[in-house]
Amino acid sequence: MKKYFQFEELGTNYRREFLGGLTTFLAMAYILVVNPLTLTLADVEGLPAELRMDYGAVFVATAVSAAVGCFIMGIVARYPLGLAPGLGLNAFFAYTVVLGSGSPWQHALAAVFISGVFFLLLTLTGLREKLINAIPMELKLAVGAGIGLFIAYIGLKTSGIITASEATIVGLGDLHNPEVLLAIFGLVVTVILLVKGVKGGVFYGMVLTAIVGMIFTVVPLPEGVVSMPPSVAPTFGSVFSALGDPTFYTLSMLSVILTFLFVDFFDNAGTLVAVANQAGFVKDNKLPRAGRALISDSIATIVGSIFGTSTVTSYVESSSGVAAGARTGFASIVTGVLFLLALFFSPVLSVITSAVTAPALIVVGILMVSSLGQIEWSRFEIAVPAFLTMIMMPFTSSIATGIAVGFIFYPLTMIIKGKGKEVHPIMYIFGLIFLVYLITL
Repeated sequence: MKKYFQFEELGTNYRREFLGGLTTFLAMAYILVVNPLTLTLADVEGLPAELRMDYGAVFVATAVSAAVGCFIMGIVARYPLGLAPGLGLNAFFAYTVVLGSGSPWQHALAAVFISGVFFLLLTLTGLREKLINAIPMELKLAVGAGIGLFIAYIGLKTSGIITASEATIVGLGDLHNPEVLLAIFGLVVTVILLVKGVKGGVFYGMVLTAIVGMIFTVVPLPEGVVSMPPSVAPTFGSVFSALGDPTFYTLSMLSVILTFLFVDFFDNAGTLVAVANQAGFVKDNKLPRAGRALISDSIATIVGSIFGTSTVTSYVESSSGVAAGARTGFASIVTGVLFLLALFFSPVLSVITSAVTAPALIVVGILMVSSLGQIEWSRFEIAVPAFLTMIMMPFTSSIATGIAVGFIFYPLTMIIKGKGKEVHPIMYIFGLIFLVYLITL
């Protein structure tokens, strides 16, 4: 096992990998609650029953698809990345496809299935890997920093440390709110542990925050420990009936499939490169075994659609596991096992609140922004696309939009500088595609 995962070469051990995998799981565990709430349109009143998915079935589908993605990522690609149904794409699935257009959720699952199959074909042909390797290193670094800013913003916002303001758009939150104070406590504790050089400091910070939260009744005590998983029957296999329905094959559904393809490709690619760069895997602007890593989200998406959930993608929260010491695929296997165990321990998930996870997200954001030091800011033709890539992610709450803006400006500034021949031809294609994407968004 140690030899297969190259523990000695990567300077790691079982303890560090287990803590990294556990930290990634804890940082991602919210998806087990958020995804079912989103796909079932729980906040929409008066919705016809046929448009609302079954909560329990989606919960199981979320855990199973995440586990499948993590296992393939860990065993085949040997990278410490966690996967699960992606935020944003699940909202597009529920609010745009189902609620907005009135399409049956079975049709939405079929669109996810087709996009997953298409992704798998692109990956097996090696095209996805070639596209990622064509991206210049400066933009890869900017993507990593942008994701760092984005997840730090998410941590600050979900914890209430910052809040919406009519006067300044964003302002300081209510420092008398117990949840805000708990998040600040967790941030201080995590920073102290990391400054002291404690391995797994991010994980220990989350544990201490949860314990203190329960002591002061800010975090709810779990009502139980063990429960049987819900039935997946209400959603399992529904995708195949949709594929056999002639009304599924419309131009509007084709646009839905293309949207799933487009957003997931760049969200997943950006996350993969950012976390891999943080862990030190990117060499000579190339990511070893990138093709194997990309297979994981393709297969997990196909499996997830069959069980009853939206597109599966790599999670930026994986960077918290890397920060805790994870360096190999063994950590991903740990994360996958924990997703399966979560099926039986769903009551315990109530202690994983935003106040507990926010400090980890903020600290990881700090760590990921460090990649900015490697960008040649003195070269304005590089500084412009790098800055726009980085800053547009938190400002638009979209990794894909940040990548789109940066990729449009990169070939433009290089041409103006007289260095158009140094730009890979694929980057010109990306620029044109992204321009059309933003115009028609």
